Amino acid sequence: MSEDLTPRELARRWWRPVVAVLAVVAAVVWRLVKDDLGAPPNLELSTAAAFLAAGLLRHRLAALVPLAVVAVSDLVLGNTAVLVFTWSAWAVIGVAALWTRGTGGVRRLAAALGFGVGSSVFFYLWTNFGVWLQGRGTFYPASLDGLLASYVAGLPFLRPMLVGNLVLVPLAAGVLTLVERLERVPALAVHAAHPAR
Repeated sequence: MSEDLTPRELARRWWRPVVAVLAVVAAVVWRLVKDDLGAPPNLELSTAAAFLAAGLLRHRLAALVPLAVVAVSDLVLGNTAVLVFTWSAWAVIGVAALWTRGTGGVRRLAAALGFGVGSSVFFYLWTNFGVWLQGRGTFYPASLDGLLASYVAGLPFLRPMLVGNLVLVPLAAGVLTLVERLERVPALAVHAAHPAR
């Protein structure tokens, strides 16, 4: 695949940053309204938005997407003492999305599935560790049994995140592929109208 895009190239291909911003806005709005709509806990769009932004922008700034989603929505929703763990998990997921930015074709779909599963499992393991660490002696025993109890209690939150990301991140890969194909259409039309002599 092609190399990272420069800011000048991104300005010329303005639709790429626009689609990335729309994905961030959709993820923020979803996070704000999903409870009112009765959506399962942890069904989120942040992981798909991170994957899409990394592929569209192909720039290090794309790593900030999931952190931006949680930061903006937390201004309205608030957060708890586990904030350090949730925000750091989203920061790691944003950086991990950068590894997927140069994929294409079948490799992109494989990267989307792997990123969706890996992000979900990492978020679950890290944030439930944080819940256990901060609640030792209060919510959970300060032992391996307490940590395991925290992970067991978190399983209902892992399931919707994992299933959602198995659908939404490949969908983001499809949107990225569609953008790339639409970019090639004008170039093909110009070539057909003015074939090389």
